[in-house]
Amino acid sequence: MVEATAVRPGVIEAAISTHRHRPGALLPILHAIQDGLGYIPAEAIAAVAEALNQSRAEIAGVLSFYHHFRSTPPGSAVVQICRAEACQAVGGRDLERHAKQRLGIGYHATTGDARISLEPVYCLGNCACGPSVRIGDAVHGRVSETVFDALVDELSSDVVKVQ
Repeated sequence: MVEATAVRPGVIEAAISTHRHRPGALLPILHAIQDGLGYIPAEAIAAVAEALNQSRAEIAGVLSFYHHFRSTPPGSAVVQICRAEACQAVGGRDLERHAKQRLGIGYHATTGDARISLEPVYCLGNCACGPSVRIGDAVHGRVSETVFDALVDELSSDVVKVQ
């Protein structure tokens, strides 16, 4: 985890100095750190707690409550599956099971090769075309198991090309 902060020095400090004096500063600070590093490293907890005069346990509690925050670096690609009722009504749960089996991971996890992270999301605003999946900024609708497999195959080949 130290490697990521070494790659982007000052991200934690900049997030704290930018937001610490705002009312309700904790969430903006955590978002800024995650936006800058891709996750919230362990060393950020102590720095944020000290800056806001809170305990480390309070900061850790917020991080564990909000599933959006990550404590480990994400994979090269993040695949989000919509879990809202509209998507569930048209096969979202089956898609979730398939995705977990295909990738060999559950939600909030990353494949062993660090290529793909799987995350739940609770509405992609694509309700008429569910079940929906977002990969990066692209939202895909009417995603069947076959379509999911094709997206993952394409994603895996794209990730390989980039590396």
